[in-house]
Amino acid sequence: MKFDYHMHFEYGSYDLDWVQGFFTSAAARGIDEIGISEHSHGFSDFKDLYYEDLILDDSFVGSFQQKWLKENKFKYSLDDYFTFINTLKQKGYRVKTGIEVCNFQNQAKVKDILARYPFDYIIGSVHFLRGWAYDSSAIKAEWENHALSDIYTWYAEEVETLCASGLYDVLGHPFNIRLFKFLPEFDVTPILERVALALSQANMAIDINTGTFYRYPIAEISPYPAFLKIAKKYDLPIITSSDAHKPEDCGRYIDDAIAYARQYGYDSCLQFTQRQRTNIKFD
Repeated sequence: MKFDYHMHFEYGSYDLDWVQGFFTSAAARGIDEIGISEHSHGFSDFKDLYYEDLILDDSFVGSFQQKWLKENKFKYSLDDYFTFINTLKQKGYRVKTGIEVCNFQNQAKVKDILARYPFDYIIGSVHFLRGWAYDSSAIKAEWENHALSDIYTWYAEEVETLCASGLYDVLGHPFNIRLFKFLPEFDVTPILERVALALSQANMAIDINTGTFYRYPIAEISPYPAFLKIAKKYDLPIITSSDAHKPEDCGRYIDDAIAYARQYGYDSCLQFTQRQRTNIKFD
């Protein structure tokens, strides 16, 4: 069986005409089951957390992020989301209900929000470092203001915070801090080990994510080989995903993700139902 558990409807709306394309693409690529993992910034439930955490001053970063929070954000509530996904299920679509939550500092508030809903799985992803959306091409210049050693350390700290919360099943796109090809010349092995250990202790899986291959300059599947090798040493389970934001990208390069995982000794991935995991062998 093949799964794609990380994708987003947010570029369209909650209507059948838009989402049908995701299922059509999945079927064409032989994907047996998809999971929707809408970004937390799509939901009004999380709005206050973004305004608490992000740099929103008059600086280069702050000015952009003020605008970013007002563009296509917080359109729905989690109630709306579950109503729509349940409608899909009633119509016979094979779909799981996930969510991708940003690395907020107030994990107690996140817990209160998530506890109200019966998710199949929850992805925690690092999207901000010290309040800066490092993965946004519009503020890519901010990378020049920070030492890569600091960025890698900050990333590890954020993963550890996610792990310590006990809220998440999966770390999304591990080490996508490589996405703009700012690559360290120092030995990052201690940081890779640190992240893998935290994930192991939290019983979290990692996301073999093809989105960084086809959507970013780095053009590599996340996590990159050095971390995937260490992840296997810690026996971290995996999911496979396309990180599709458009219907035509659903299931994109999942076969490559499976082949990549096999290179490092993986022969299975996780299937989720109501936060319970099952290890499914690759075909």
